[in-house]
Amino acid sequence: MDLQSVKQRFGIIGNSALLNRSIEVALRVAATDLSVLVTGESGVGKEFFPQIIHSYSSRKHANYIAVNCGAIPEGTIDSELFGHEKGSFTGATESRKGYFEMADGGTIFLDEVAELPQTTQVRLLRVLQTGEFIRVGSSKVQKTNVRVVAATNINLSKAIEQGRFREDLYYRLNTVPIQVPALHERKEDIFLLFRKFVSDIATQYRMPPVSLTPQARQMLENYRWPGNIRQLKNVAEQISVIEESREIDETILAKYIQPESAPSTLLVSEQHHEQSGNFNTEREILYKILFDLRHDIIELKNMVAALGGKTNIPTTGNSTEMISSGALVPVSSTYPTLPTPHGHYEKDIFDTAEIVEDSETSEAPTKESVQREAIIKALRKHGGKRKDAARELFISERTLYRKIKELGIDE
Repeated sequence: MDLQSVKQRFGIIGNSALLNRSIEVALRVAATDLSVLVTGESGVGKEFFPQIIHSYSSRKHANYIAVNCGAIPEGTIDSELFGHEKGSFTGATESRKGYFEMADGGTIFLDEVAELPQTTQVRLLRVLQTGEFIRVGSSKVQKTNVRVVAATNINLSKAIEQGRFREDLYYRLNTVPIQVPALHERKEDIFLLFRKFVSDIATQYRMPPVSLTPQARQMLENYRWPGNIRQLKNVAEQISVIEESREIDETILAKYIQPESAPSTLLVSEQHHEQSGNFNTEREILYKILFDLRHDIIELKNMVAALGGKTNIPTTGNSTEMISSGALVPVSSTYPTLPTPHGHYEKDIFDTAEIVEDSETSEAPTKESVQREAIIKALRKHGGKRKDAARELFISERTLYRKIKELGIDE
């Protein structure tokens, strides 16, 4: 089958060998009914592959349903996937079909499958093994004939080790694996994608498209793009709209992408995650870093206070913190910064004054209290809207729902 025609049909840009290989695997497995697990970093375009598989399969005339497992609250996800009977829970005023029932004969795409609760994972395993499911509130076993394609950007092997994902479900889903390459692994496609994005926005808003100097193009292609295609599109749109000059040099481009030599807090967080294996989200890792930092400072303060003296403690910059038995004067430049969704850096999510207190009797906060404070602030900021608050906290809506219940937050 002609790969170029497949790319044109689904709007896929790129000619790298890794990308072509992933598309070829999708086309070959399409003729079967085997389960497929699509993996890759966030923003690489994993959602195109289940569409390719469905469109070139014998099920192409039946339903194709895409489900974002991370966006559905834990309390309702079983009902969404498998349906429910009238009166099975408060608000169930009538019986309802679930996605697996509606997709009978077709394909269902489970995005962010690692976000599924353990109880739902058991139900999904049964569907994969026997094609059987039971609606919530019913005892009647029903059958469905559905092709399942799942996707995740989480390392499922580590999730299995941490007890967050069932090993038997992993092997059922991973019958045929498809690894979608990250953007930095297909450098030859970066400029092609950028040119497509600036051309689209120029057409949409009737403006001349921007162009890159050779030096800017080299900078563009050498950047790591941690946000992958999603980040590249965002940068292309910002430059097209904000910059008056239609020729973009490396100086202008540097305002929109972090220099490659600068350390990435996000990458450090991911490495810390691999070492600790105790946290479900990158946000929680950052909370732990801040928690440890505050704990160390307070311990140091109490130690000096116990000695009854004063000392100068060098910081990471050219400044010094004066610690005595009565005061701790923070130097804000010593605190870590967090990356914004656009790759820039901003002040810590907690104000410095909240991280370091002046009272001698201050105690290090628990991780739960830090999380609780951040969630309450986000909910207040967005008028109680969970979806917006979850986006603010860089977690899924389902994770926010679970945290609200765990921490006993009154909305």
